[in-house]
Amino acid sequence: MRSFKMQHQEFEPPEELRDIIKCFWYNSEDFGEEPSGFEVLPDGYAEIIFHFGDACSISYNGCLQPMPSPFIMGLLNQPVTINAKNRLDIIGIRCFPWTVFDLLGLPSGRDGVHILKHPVALLQPTLNKYVQEGRIEDALAEVKQYFLHVRSQMVIDNTLFKAGVAMREANGGLPVSQVAVAAHATVRTLERKFKHFSGYTVKDVSGLIRFEQIRNHLWLYPDSNIAGLAHELGYTDQAHLSREFKRYSGTTPAAFARKARKENKL
Repeated sequence: MRSFKMQHQEFEPPEELRDIIKCFWYNSEDFGEEPSGFEVLPDGYAEIIFHFGDACSISYNGCLQPMPSPFIMGLLNQPVTINAKNRLDIIGIRCFPWTVFDLLGLPSGRDGVHILKHPVALLQPTLNKYVQEGRIEDALAEVKQYFLHVRSQMVIDNTLFKAGVAMREANGGLPVSQVAVAAHATVRTLERKFKHFSGYTVKDVSGLIRFEQIRNHLWLYPDSNIAGLAHELGYTDQAHLSREFKRYSGTTPAAFARKARKENKL
C-alpha cells in the first residue's frame, strides 16, 4: 500500500507474473476501538485490495465511501485516506497500471478508486478463513495461484511491456517520444494503447512514477538536497519539482521531509 504509517511485508511474484504484477503484500494493524485513518499517497502503480476485519472506508474527492473487499486502488492524482478501527488485515496485489484492467478483463478508467464486481471477489471467503487462522502464506498462495491461472490465458501487449520497462528504468524521466522509441512504436500508437489499457496517458503515468521516486527518497533521506533531487530526476528546477510534488501530495517537499524526519524518530 502507498502508506508510510503502516509497515508491510512484500513478496516477489512468481516469474510468470512479473510482467504484470510488481509484488504481493500483507499488512496487519490494530487501530483501536475508535475509527482512525491513514493516508495513501499517489504512485505509479495500481493495487487490488482485499481487506479483512471491521469495515473500512475511503475518503476520496471529499466523500467518505465504505469499501467492499476487494476493490481497486488505481492511479491517484491526490492522497486518499483509508479509515478503519480495530484490527485491519490487508492483502494487496500491486500491478502495473497498463496491465491491471486487462488482468481483470475490465474496461480501463480514470477514477482512482473502483468498486470491483468481478469473479476475483469469490476469493474473499477463503482468504478470510486463512487470515483469521493466521495462515497468511496459504492466503498468499491462493492469490498467486488465481493470477497464475489468469495470466496463462492472457496475451500481454509487448509494446506496453517495453514502454513500461523504459519508463521505470528512467524513473519517469523520459519524454514520450523516447518511450515510444524504446517500445518500437510511434507516439500515436503508444498513446492510444496506453489510454486504452490504463485510462491514462504516458505523461500522466511518467509524472506519477517520478513523484514516487521523490516521495520514497525524501521519506528515507529527509535531509536530502531538494535542488539536487530536481536535477537528478530531470525537473527544470527546484520550483518545478515543488509544484509537481504539491500537486500529487497536497504538501511541499520540505514539509513532507519534516514529517518524515519526525515519523522516522518514533
